[in-house]
Amino acid sequence: MIKKLDEMLDVLKGNDKVVLSVAAAHDEEVLLAIKSATEMGIITPILVGHEDEIRKISKEIDFDLDKIKIIDEDTIEKCAEVAVKLVSSKEADFVMKGLLDTSVILKAVLNKEWGLRTDSLLSHVMIYEVDFYHKLLVTTDGGMNIAPDYEQKVKILKNAIKATEPLGLNTIKVAALAAKEKVNPKMQATVDAKQLEDACKNGEFGDNVIVEGPLAFDLAVSKEACKVKGFKTEVGGDVDIMLMPTIEVGNGIGKAFTYAAGAKSAGIIMGAKAPIVLVSRADTHESKLYSIAYGAIVASHKK
Repeated sequence: MIKKLDEMLDVLKGNDKVVLSVAAAHDEEVLLAIKSATEMGIITPILVGHEDEIRKISKEIDFDLDKIKIIDEDTIEKCAEVAVKLVSSKEADFVMKGLLDTSVILKAVLNKEWGLRTDSLLSHVMIYEVDFYHKLLVTTDGGMNIAPDYEQKVKILKNAIKATEPLGLNTIKVAALAAKEKVNPKMQATVDAKQLEDACKNGEFGDNVIVEGPLAFDLAVSKEACKVKGFKTEVGGDVDIMLMPTIEVGNGIGKAFTYAAGAKSAGIIMGAKAPIVLVSRADTHESKLYSIAYGAIVASHKK
């Protein structure tokens, strides 16, 4: 069982058979992350973008490109198309957003002819390593779906379960978050959470998954809070996945983990035929590397 983000790196080292296509790779921050992942043997990259700029930046950061494939493309739209086609044709295992807008890469991913579209829903999955918690904590969705309804939450949770399975857990414990533990028809989050719990009992999410809801955040992460409140639970204080009721809750909790609790993190988009690595310029170099590793470990698990 993987309990620390660095353990992902250890598992992947030397596993450079996992191929990552990078859309619009002509960016120093992106190439620095790719350099680290390549030198650690985590991935083999295919760099799609302005070849002259890629070579110029790589020389400046001492990134050896001798054994790395570069595909020269002028426009960001073509960079996205080529990078995604590499995955759909199985020449690459997953894709990473480089120096282009998220909307451009997602448009390519969702292309009906050669994209990575499935019957699922694209959703954002973050994994956090925080000092106050005894293992990695997965949260979803704090980055894509604004106010998902019940059916969308089912798809978001299934995506998160697929992204959690490679961590090697025997049982995946899920908390469907809300502001209270009792169902209140005026609070849709509580209604959806209870419905998700019932669906899990009926086998919707597999034999190795336990969903409880509605649960407040304190009960999800603290056994002591469960004890004080006399709350009987199979997952309280030991959750693996926290399913967010809305994007604001997911975004707020994630930012609190990062900026108030000093968490390390990694994030990917799930719901396509392969993981999509979306990193922000505000992300630390370490976080970018972890996100590449997270995508690699999920992609290798799917192979």
